[in-house]
Amino acid sequence: MATNTLQRRGLMFILSSPSGAGKTTISRMLLERDADIKLSVSATTRPMRAGEVDGKDYHFVSQEQFDAMVENSEFLEWARVFNNCYGTPKAQVKAGLREGQDFLFDIDWQGTQQLYQKMETDVVRVFILPPSLAELQRRLNGRGTDSAEVIAARMERARAEISHWDGYDYVVVNDDVEACYDQVCEILHAERMRRARQTGLIGFVRELMRD
Repeated sequence: MATNTLQRRGLMFILSSPSGAGKTTISRMLLERDADIKLSVSATTRPMRAGEVDGKDYHFVSQEQFDAMVENSEFLEWARVFNNCYGTPKAQVKAGLREGQDFLFDIDWQGTQQLYQKMETDVVRVFILPPSLAELQRRLNGRGTDSAEVIAARMERARAEISHWDGYDYVVVNDDVEACYDQVCEILHAERMRRARQTGLIGFVRELMRD
């Protein structure tokens, strides 16, 4: 029996980066190319946008529902962002991990801290850095969707987020998207093979010793 067929516990794979550093692109590539990981679907109080699907993009709930979920400790982490609330439902993640399901989280450093405090050994934290702040600003300008004021605010926020780089297990510089993606995949594959996650190893080794 090959070790990659043994039963294992799933993991919580966190990708964080300042806006424009490539987190969303790398996340999309992972979800398209790796069938064994899926995006953790957050609950949110913000209105549904055109093209979004409830339960796929987000679990859309009222503020009253969200508050009740907070009161009942149903979130692994939650935060208020620009007058809307976002949270990671606890039950679906814990059940999935037991079944060997890997979850991808596209969250900031504050959410990362909350997840790590509650689910330490299940969490893998990866921070993506731009090659330079000048390149980051060039990418933000290249989007053509934000005003100069908004870009200036994003750059200021980026500096604050980058200051938390040492709160992550791995740090990758995104100078080339494909190369960055390959590095992220190497991290994911290695973490999947950690002995502590190979829940089928005990039985396998016992059988091995009987032979």
